[in-house]
Order: sequence, then structure tokens, then C-alpha cells
Amino acid sequence: MKVEANKVNALVDMPKMVVSVRDNAGNDNALVVAYGGNCSYDPPMIMVGIVPSRHSYHMIKENGCFVAHLLDASQTELYECCGQKSGKDSDKLKDYNVKMTDGKKVNAGVIEACPVAIECTVVDSIKTGSHEMFIGKVEYVHADKEILGDDDKIDMAKLNLI
Repeated sequence: MKVEANKVNALVDMPKMVVSVRDNAGNDNALVVAYGGNCSYDPPMIMVGIVPSRHSYHMIKENGCFVAHLLDASQTELYECCGQKSGKDSDKLKDYNVKMTDGKKVNAGVIEACPVAIECTVVDSIKTGSHEMFIGKVEYVHADKEILGDDDKIDMAKLNLI
């Protein structure tokens, strides 16, 4: 017997993701996104959904890039910090001593502690109702060496994601 599934979660489980952005003045911010994932393999692209009322929304619109981070299960505090506090009210990255480095290919910060960080340039976006889905061409992928397989690709089985 089939029963009705929760319509929001019926398709797939998406990874919990933190996205970092930078405005044109050089200010960094990071937020949790509820919608994100692969959308093309050739060329490699991912998409992230951001609500227009979020502080980071104008930053991604004006700068045209972002970094998507996958977090280890031990990084719950970082995830909660990025999801519960607004960058409008304070510099949450500084308040939580989040160490950032500049992206190698894009003008956005990379959270050093994350096992995977994916630098992207926005190539398109679409408004889908509550969110604007930003489609980013993958420019560079940072990954901890211990999570790579023999083929130098990320071995998802080696990750312990939130």
C-alpha cells in the first residue's frame, strides 16, 4: 500500500550545504541553502536556491559567483551559525572565528575547514517562486586528500556529511 509522501522531501535528499558569497566591497557572508545540487555534468554545474529577502541574495547578484561547501558531521556548530544568524545583524563569520581563504578562481571566500568546497561562476538563474535558483559553472573544487578515490574524484562514501 502506498501513502502520500511529504511533497517537499519526496524527490531526493539534498546535501546540507553552506554557500559563501562576497559583495563588491569585499564583505564575506555565508548561508545555509535548502535547495542545491548538481544540474549538469558537461560542463559541470550546480545550482543553489536563495530567497530574495536573504542578506546574501544581493551579494551573489552583484558579484556573480559563490562557493558551495559540504560539511562534515562534526561541523554542526558552523552549520547552525550560518543558518540561524543573518549577516545583516553581525559578521557571523568573524564572530564564530571561521577561517576563510580567497577562492582560487572566483571572488568569494572558501571556508577552510570544510572537506569539500566548490567554486562557481553564476551563468544563469531562474525564479521558481520562493527562491531564485542560481546556476553556477564549477570553476574549481577543493577537497581533502583523504576523501579522494584512486581516480582523484571525491569518494562520497568517505564523507561523513551532516
